[in-house]
Amino acid sequence: MKGLEAGSGKRLTEVFKEEVDYDINPAIWVGPGHVQDFVKGKPNCMVIDCEDIDTTKWIVKNLNSRLIRFYYGCDLIGNEIGAASKNVMGIAAGMLDGVGLTSLKGALMARGTREISRLIVAAGGDEITAYGLCHLGDYEATLFSSHSHNRRFGEAWVKGEPFAKLAEGVDTTSALMILSEKYDVDLPICRGVHSIIFEHQDPEKVLENMFLRSIKFEFF
Repeated sequence: MKGLEAGSGKRLTEVFKEEVDYDINPAIWVGPGHVQDFVKGKPNCMVIDCEDIDTTKWIVKNLNSRLIRFYYGCDLIGNEIGAASKNVMGIAAGMLDGVGLTSLKGALMARGTREISRLIVAAGGDEITAYGLCHLGDYEATLFSSHSHNRRFGEAWVKGEPFAKLAEGVDTTSALMILSEKYDVDLPICRGVHSIIFEHQDPEKVLENMFLRSIKFEFF
């Protein structure tokens, strides 16, 4: 569905192509939605993307329904990076909840999307994709929902509580650090999450500094 390889930063479709020894057009299915909502009949919108547009259209035609409205993706790089990295933002959101800085979630949403848009461009994608369903469009389900494993992991981590379920964003932070160096793109939020989890830095101090860095223009 989505993901970045922790040890290389490679996108899921890149890894898939390396492991499959015949010609194939892998597609991704990303965007907001929790199975807990879908089984209750609550609808949402998602994205299908593939390098081959005919494959994209075929999948959308056969899976589209009143429960899930699919859109055609046209930026595989952007949709893959955006979908994977939103889980890291989900962990950051949970950490903010855990240290009592929930009021900074709005800033996290704005700056997080901008951060990932820069990475997408550097990797060869379209920056606008970060503002679509793969990333910003999935924030409600990832940064606020009680169903979000990544948000819940972030909150549990800073509180020192155990969390036994899968939080994909943990390994994704390692992959993003590789991409940050590869493309020479500063990823302060992702780096902050990585430092808290893997370098055991003080969560409250890191999170406060993350949004209280040197003053600069918002978009330049």
